[in-house]
Amino acid sequence: MKTGGQLIVEALEANGADRVFCVPGESYLAVLDALHDSSIRTIVCRQEGGAAMMADCQGRLTGRPGICFVTRGPGATNASAGVHIAMQDSIPMILFIGQIASHAKYREAFQEVDYHAFFGDIAKWVVEIDDAARIPELVTRAFAVATSGRPGPVIVSLPEDMLVSEVDAPAALPFTPVETRPGDAELDELEKLLGEAKRPFVILGGTRWSDEAVARMQRISENWALPVGVSFRRQMLFDHLHENYAGDVGIGLNPKLASAIKQADLILLVGGRFGEMPSSDYTLMKSPYPDQKLVHVHVDANELGRVYRPTLAINASPAAFVEAFAGRRPKAAPVWADETKQRHADYLAWSTPPKTGPGAVRMGPIMDYLEGELPEDAIICNGAGNFATWMHRFHRFRRYNTQAAPTSGSMGYGVPAGVGAKSLFPEREVIVWAGDGDFLMHGQEFATAVQYDLPVIVVILNNGIYGTIRMHQERDYPGRVSGTSLKNPDFAAYARAFGGHGETVETTDAFAPAFERARASGKPAIIEIRLDPEAITPARTLTDIREKR
Repeated sequence: MKTGGQLIVEALEANGADRVFCVPGESYLAVLDALHDSSIRTIVCRQEGGAAMMADCQGRLTGRPGICFVTRGPGATNASAGVHIAMQDSIPMILFIGQIASHAKYREAFQEVDYHAFFGDIAKWVVEIDDAARIPELVTRAFAVATSGRPGPVIVSLPEDMLVSEVDAPAALPFTPVETRPGDAELDELEKLLGEAKRPFVILGGTRWSDEAVARMQRISENWALPVGVSFRRQMLFDHLHENYAGDVGIGLNPKLASAIKQADLILLVGGRFGEMPSSDYTLMKSPYPDQKLVHVHVDANELGRVYRPTLAINASPAAFVEAFAGRRPKAAPVWADETKQRHADYLAWSTPPKTGPGAVRMGPIMDYLEGELPEDAIICNGAGNFATWMHRFHRFRRYNTQAAPTSGSMGYGVPAGVGAKSLFPEREVIVWAGDGDFLMHGQEFATAVQYDLPVIVVILNNGIYGTIRMHQERDYPGRVSGTSLKNPDFAAYARAFGGHGETVETTDAFAPAFERARASGKPAIIEIRLDPEAITPARTLTDIREKR
């Protein structure tokens, strides 16, 4: 006989969970007690949204579901920000929620929430386990649902009386991974379409990739001389210095890259949904009928034909697709090889940082410095805001598994993601790239980094405004500032108050020594860059936007 709490932990162990991120709650004390005797590492966080984002980061960087535990009511609703990120980004994670006791349901009891209703549109599956004897079955199913097809978040609600009940239940067995592979007929048709094309273009996105799959995709691009772009915040899917790399298809993309995609006669979209952001509001490829022939490879059959009608639909994971197609070769030399070289030259020019800019701190030279300092396996984590443009545009990603950034555009993701990444890969350098408004969404998770001796380096670009919103405000309502100004703390002092290392950078030349001191400290560190708000993008100032409206 075992308690529900013990069975939950045993099911996690059986399915390969090695850590959980949590904010403790009285509703799942039985699970916390069982974790006391488990090999699973428990990382205690400071807010449920941050805990869920750490779990998302684990799913993002490993392909295995990140595990998060929170308490009922406000704990669960706080965590919903991380659940939404995992859903839109196709990331496997499982959120366990301590629920009210069964006898109190439907009375609007203390902290009662109907989780089926609350999470129904932002999770793949929501289940409440009423019978502890079914824990092995339903937890294993949660792992299967989170990882199969298009990955995503699963919500498991745990009534507190169920967790303390004692039952006789079978030992949990691990879930069986499911793979979807392309058929020979589909690969033959793709080969034919490539043979007929004059200006093909490849866009990579989504999840279900691996180091091996990325390497195979690179070989495919070499065999066929294909220009390759990566979808919004999926930059780690292709080596940016490879001669076939054309750039990232995201927000504020290179105009030459946008033109190349629009003028392509065949687009091979592998893994991604090509949603609103990477498609430039569905203008690079028209919905529902693209001007280009479209070969769409996606692991979820429901996605194929949902937004774009493809010429050829291939229901397969990216890893299975590239494995099956890697042995195919063109029957004649591709006629587009010179254009592929030009696309890469265009990318190199676009990704060269500017040397000038407004204010005493110029971000271009700082980006040049970081490119010379960061190892190829450094993990870059960021939330959302104009500040991210500097990293997305000018950092040249070289390897898979080096980026954790929300395609959903959720602010506050960077710090918890950095903590999650460093806990997974303590030997690798982890850089959190944040804005001032973005940082303060989940900046308290810096305390978690300190508690567990995880020396992430957080770089905060502090311009005293919600920059993206101010940019749009100046464009649409010039000179009428409302609701976008911020009065910020001394972020270096904030870091020291938590027991970390703090630096303040007010000139360009001060950044390099500050970064070196942060590295040498061996502590979680914050480097605050006091940036002129005029430097709103790498190419434009707020004054430009206001005057050229």
